[in-house]
Amino acid sequence: MTSKRPALDEPEPFADDRELLLGWLAFHRDALARSCADLTPEQLVELSVPPSDLSLLGLVRHLTEMEHWYLEGALGPAPVEPLYCPDDDPDGDILGINATMVEPSMTRWREKQRTVDALLARHSLEDPTRSGARSVRWCVVKVLEEYARHNGHADLLRERIDGAVGD
Repeated sequence: MTSKRPALDEPEPFADDRELLLGWLAFHRDALARSCADLTPEQLVELSVPPSDLSLLGLVRHLTEMEHWYLEGALGPAPVEPLYCPDDDPDGDILGINATMVEPSMTRWREKQRTVDALLARHSLEDPTRSGARSVRWCVVKVLEEYARHNGHADLLRERIDGAVGD
């Protein structure tokens, strides 16, 4: 049975760049959270279809890594080490996960969002990153691109689990 999840609020259509980009970031975070809502830990680690290794929890962990690397690492006072994907396990965010990882992974995702939001509040979009290699705007757009792409996957995973569909 297919059920439609309620629509999420989009940013104001005539917002300035900052409000628009951060509004879309909030929208996409909420969309992923909605895809995960009301599911059991076992459902959150359920794989899509072979040969894919994607699960909703894997997507949460991947996007936590993206916020950590591209926003906290770029805007924070010091470089960061990978959370889930060290050099010897580059797919550690997605592979080898199980239901016991749901609570700590979801908590870390929310904590990472609060950390990133605090860092973004201190920077303009035009600011260079700590390394000077990119702008804050570039990093926000990169993370938005990751969320947008993977929220499509999350919608399909959720629909496969219980029939609920997103926007």
